[in-house]
Amino acid sequence: MPDLLLELFSEEIPARMQGKAADDLKRLVTDKLVAEGLVYEGAKAFATPRRLTLTVHGIPARQPDLKGERKGPKVGAPDAAVQGFLKATGLASLDEAKIQRDPKKGDFYVALIEKPGRPAIEVIAEFLPVIVRTFPWPKSMRWGERSRKPGALQWVRPLHSIVATFGIDTEEPDVVHFNVDGIEAGQTTRGHRFMAPDAFEVRRFEDYEAKLFAAKVVLDPARRKDIILADAKTLAQAQNYELVEDQGLLDEVSGLVEWPVPLMGSFDKDFLTIPDEVIRATIRANQKCFVVADPATGKLANKFILTANIEASDGGAAITAGNERVIRARLSDAKFFYETDLKTKLEDRLPKFDQIVFHEKLGTQAERIERIERLAAEIAPLVGADVEKTKRAARLCKADLLTEVVGEFPELQGLMGKYYALAQGEDASVAAACEEHYKPQGPADRVPTDPVSIAVALADKLDTLVGFWAIDEKPTGSKDPYALRRAALGVIRLLLERELRINLWPTYLHALLPMTRRWVRQQAIENKRPFDELGEKIDLSPVLAHWVEKVRQQGESLADQERDKAAALCNDLLSFFADRLKVQFRDQGARHDLVDAVFALEGQDDILMIVRRVEALAAFLATDDGKNLLAGTKRAANILRIEEKKDGRAYDGAPDASLYAQDEEKALAAAIDRAKADAGAAVAKEDFAAAMTAMAGLRPAVDAFFDKVTVNADDKAVRENRLKLLNEIRAATRAVADFSKIQD
Repeated sequence: MPDLLLELFSEEIPARMQGKAADDLKRLVTDKLVAEGLVYEGAKAFATPRRLTLTVHGIPARQPDLKGERKGPKVGAPDAAVQGFLKATGLASLDEAKIQRDPKKGDFYVALIEKPGRPAIEVIAEFLPVIVRTFPWPKSMRWGERSRKPGALQWVRPLHSIVATFGIDTEEPDVVHFNVDGIEAGQTTRGHRFMAPDAFEVRRFEDYEAKLFAAKVVLDPARRKDIILADAKTLAQAQNYELVEDQGLLDEVSGLVEWPVPLMGSFDKDFLTIPDEVIRATIRANQKCFVVADPATGKLANKFILTANIEASDGGAAITAGNERVIRARLSDAKFFYETDLKTKLEDRLPKFDQIVFHEKLGTQAERIERIERLAAEIAPLVGADVEKTKRAARLCKADLLTEVVGEFPELQGLMGKYYALAQGEDASVAAACEEHYKPQGPADRVPTDPVSIAVALADKLDTLVGFWAIDEKPTGSKDPYALRRAALGVIRLLLERELRINLWPTYLHALLPMTRRWVRQQAIENKRPFDELGEKIDLSPVLAHWVEKVRQQGESLADQERDKAAALCNDLLSFFADRLKVQFRDQGARHDLVDAVFALEGQDDILMIVRRVEALAAFLATDDGKNLLAGTKRAANILRIEEKKDGRAYDGAPDASLYAQDEEKALAAAIDRAKADAGAAVAKEDFAAAMTAMAGLRPAVDAFFDKVTVNADDKAVRENRLKLLNEIRAATRAVADFSKIQD
């Protein structure tokens, strides 16, 4: 079957757009082929700095013929309906239609439609110009004389030529003839901009790719990456260095060249006094070059590797020298920034945060730092961190945001804080926390191990979450401008991977307390009301006692309504954590419905214990005892739901043992008592496996009860007692989870 070759040759395609553009071209063309009945065998798209290319193989030579029926108006319908039917179906008269009998609805006309398929090349020639004109570039431009005309072509950069051929391997392919804004599709393209600029003709993809390579163009981005990586490693190893690999930079550089030629340059050794990360960021950001390291020390060497787009006659000496000049100037700037930063201590920068707003509803950066410091001090004992070191780290952790180096390279925030903290003699744990409090920032990022770092990282993330929850700036759908989902997953990973026991509810309240104080004070000032200073008057021991901060006027208080707001906020945020935990379980292929079953229990806000309970529950439900007990429990719950709805009452009282009429009732009651006691004791010891074993003891008694006992007995008192006994099953299993939340 025939293959399609399509090339859109442009002045330039920015590297950041190439991958998506190739995917879009493939998607748009293949979707249209399928929609036209041209089901293909395979397709692949490529991008270089000057061209988008698509090859689709195994396309049918023509569309299939279509046969079908189209129902028309009833016999005897108005003439307007008949004429519309004839026009839509292409029939000359009703004599060409058949009449279909329907004894209920009456007879109606049916048109037999036969649409012969067209040659595929004609269909392709119709839709390709539409795809070119409507291509979804994030940014596009118009150019030349035609740009003045309405409907002029818009493209990412000026579009120079189009190659479009269609045919089978054994024959000369045909050109797919179409025109886009004066650009006629053909089979002529060009090679490398400088080394092979002359035009040449191509036929099919294999011929096209080979001729491009001969014209110094490597079409496949993956092949360009392999060339860059292999040659760069070879250059480094030749001088006893090793390449510092950078996948993001490799992806970008491969989109900047059509004929990659790695070269090695150098810079003055004096610049090695700058932190390695600053050197790397400078060289990467400004010149898109790789750095190399000494394998013996792991430190950077005064070498770099650039990727030229040409085989220069001088072996690349002039290109290398030009890059060395630029890098020397950039590193001089970086060295100046770094040495200037060292002259000012981190804490001396903090007053500037009073003038920087974090969020209009959450105050300044200075206020946020105070909140993080206070919350970190509360968390420190829970994670085994020194309180004073934690407070110091929390106070300094954001200071590097005001340094020159971080202003130039924002991606180094945190890391530079560590360097500056060490330079001014801070404790190693304090310095580490300056860097690590941002971690983990994603599923591949490492989790801190130092307790001080953990305490500050938790405080930073929880302050963010509680703050934006309090001002109702929660994630919605795919929108999460403040990265709150990432913050919650970071908290979960910190707690689980470091096996930390922290109750989230009171931690939320500690985070909420200073925000509440600020808002109440603002309201007092705005309304010119007296305001009692807070502090030792606030007692955090009751669950919501911090909301008793008052603005007094004629005996009025905000306490009650604000208490309700706090309860709603904490519950909603806990539900958000449950959702994030379910996402994590789902991603790991584990049962995520069990998270709901455990979170449904009262007071479940310890993530580590929740996960351990979920794991034990999953293991239990994988056994026959677990499966059967779940079925029995759900059966009991369903009967109760139906009967309670019918009777308009709940059967939640204790059953009367004197009304047990059958041995199976007595046995179930005894089994429930044992299970409650044993499971309760096991849960108290946090031995969830033992709690599940205790629940397993219910299974024989539950099975026997449903096998031998009729719940809806004729005797009203016996029926009510048996329904209460079913409720006892439900209550007993809630010692470990809410079984009603578990999916079958």
